[in-house]
Amino acid sequence: MGLHLRVHLPMTNSFELSAEVEAALTARQPVVALETTVIAHGLPYPRNVEVAAELEGAVREEGAVPATIGVVGGDVLVGMDEPAIDRFGADADVLKASARDLGAIIARGDAAATTVAATSLIAARAGIDVVATGGIGGVHPGGEGSLDISADLNALASTPVTVVCAGAKAILDLPRTLEVLETLGVPLLGLGTDEFPAFYTRTSGLRLEHVVEDEDAAARAILAHRSLDLRSAVVVCNPPPAAAEMDRVVVSELIDRALSEAADEGVSGKALTPWLLARLAEMSDGDTVRTNVALLESNVRVAARIARALREGDSPKVRGF
Repeated sequence: MGLHLRVHLPMTNSFELSAEVEAALTARQPVVALETTVIAHGLPYPRNVEVAAELEGAVREEGAVPATIGVVGGDVLVGMDEPAIDRFGADADVLKASARDLGAIIARGDAAATTVAATSLIAARAGIDVVATGGIGGVHPGGEGSLDISADLNALASTPVTVVCAGAKAILDLPRTLEVLETLGVPLLGLGTDEFPAFYTRTSGLRLEHVVEDEDAAARAILAHRSLDLRSAVVVCNPPPAAAEMDRVVVSELIDRALSEAADEGVSGKALTPWLLARLAEMSDGDTVRTNVALLESNVRVAARIARALREGDSPKVRGF
């Protein structure tokens, strides 16, 4: 897994696929892209590195190949090896890269973890159909005035991949996030649910228009979307496991406290989300971390099953549209 093969793609000349990922793509086996902000900025060390290994293992158990994506020394790695992942987990200086940051970071030769936007872009360039994450970015509270809106949303509007998530991060303005996704033409599929998940909770009070009963049904909808030559991502909303769900009222109170503290300390921009996640973990005695890990594993397993179904797209079971 440590061997990387350099390939030249339109985005950059410093783009490397691991031997495992390159072989899987060549053989048209299912591959799932995994973002790295959760390693570098979402969970504490060394639990973040342990979780990264667990997520890759879960993808393999479901019959797909994991492709953890990040930037190391200016090289975009699609399929990071264990030493690179360990460095990401331990090094506080690893940057957070959205799609717009990639060029400058590559040119400087820096290390950076990739957001949903950057991971989706790289995955699409590499020929990977499915991306798994915890929760997508969105409109931050007060975003209607500050315009603090995650670049994930524009990326989802223009990047033809499938993103499996537990909704958007609960610290966001979820109603406005859904409004922006609708305006941008990004389809959302509720996996066994007609309600938008709120990351730490299975419900948000916000309805989803389209529901699919399982991963095969999701694949049929995704293939139909692609057959129309639509260029947006398809977002599959997978609620967190019921056993790991937090109390909705408790989560709301914790988020309000954390947001107030962040405002008092002047935390904003890219630093806000990791700061809030760390503060929520402290205030909840680790409950938010436990839920985060559980939903991540659930999401990567769903993503792997969808990736398998998409690769089997010529079969009548999936092709029924």
